[in-house]
Parts: sequence; C-alpha cells; structure tokens
Amino acid sequence: MREDIVEIVKKALEGSKERKFKESVDLAINLKGVDLSQPKYRIEEEILLPNGRGKNVKVGLFGGAEIAAKAKGVADIIIIPEQIEEYADDKRKARKLVSAHNYFVAEAPLMPLIGKRLGPVLGPRGKMPKPIPPGSDPSAIINSLRKTIRVRSKDRKTFHTMVGTKDMSAEDLAVNIKAVMQRVTGKLEQGENNIQSVYVKTTMGPAVRLM
Repeated sequence: MREDIVEIVKKALEGSKERKFKESVDLAINLKGVDLSQPKYRIEEEILLPNGRGKNVKVGLFGGAEIAAKAKGVADIIIIPEQIEEYADDKRKARKLVSAHNYFVAEAPLMPLIGKRLGPVLGPRGKMPKPIPPGSDPSAIINSLRKTIRVRSKDRKTFHTMVGTKDMSAEDLAVNIKAVMQRVTGKLEQGENNIQSVYVKTTMGPAVRLM
C-alpha cells in the first residue's frame, strides 16, 4: 500500500464534478494469480470501516417482544415472529423488505424458520440475518453493522466496494481504505502479490490508481 494514499484520495475527490446526489467513494480491486473458480479462494468479507460508511445504513431485526423493546429506536424495522409467515407468503413484500435494508439480525431460535421461509429471498442477496442470543440487547451489533461493508469478489477478478462518501475527508477515507486492503490482502495466499491493481474513484468520477 502506498504511503501517499491521502494525496491519491484527494486527487480522486478533486477530479470529481459536483453532483446532485451524495457520491460514494469506491475501490476497484483487480486480482491476479487467483483461481476464483474455486469458492475457497473467493473474497467474501464483512469489514467494519473505522470512520463509517458516510451514509445511512438500514438494519432490520427479527425478534420477540423482549428484544423488540430493546431494539426500539435502534433498528430501522422490527419483524415479530408472527410476521415472518406474512412476508414469506407475499414474495413481493419480502423482496421490498430485503431491498430496503442493508443488514438483518435475528434472535437465534428464529433462524431455522427464517432460513426455511425467507432464505430464498435473503440468501441470494447475501442478507441472511446475524443470529443474536434471545433477549439480548442488539444495540451494539446494530450500530456496528451501520459501519460495515460487504466485500464480495464472487468469481470475478475485478470487483468493487465502497469505502465512504465524497463528503468525508481524504484522511478518514484513507483510514477506511487501509482497513479494507488489510483484510483483502490478508485473505489472499500471496497477499499483495495477488493484487494486479487498485483504483479509487467517486461514483461518477475518474479512477485514480492506488496500487
């Protein structure tokens, strides 16, 4: 990883025109020497960004009355056990729920039912809930998820992930980028030697080479 990462991020930010929406800042990572036809070599990580994502992240919770009371005002939506079947019987409603939320958590005993009834909607989108102990306080994990990104290469040697938004400082973005790259290289057999190149860019701005 280059030491002048902050200056590179600044160049990417300055090269991006003003838009009428909040642009994400993304990394484009290109791998080499990795057989991604083998699932065990694919990158699939959830990474907590030290300085957050820079935009709102919605987290839903599946749980009973006790945990629902603790999650009130913390989770963006609370689905009680009786509503699981309701969503499962209305695929359009279920897809809308999943599309509107970035992550889900659920009381552990509900996971078999959620997997059976909503798994076909949640699973392919990588949004199966994270299990939590019954009656626990979900605040910590929900707040952590709001700063978390999902990095997935699937079977592609070039993949993208957000590291923040354009209104964040170059310094904060640089810290987030380092966190992402440390995790990605740590999962590669040859570390940085399996990286062909890395570019940083805003959603619609020019790409600037980082590695």
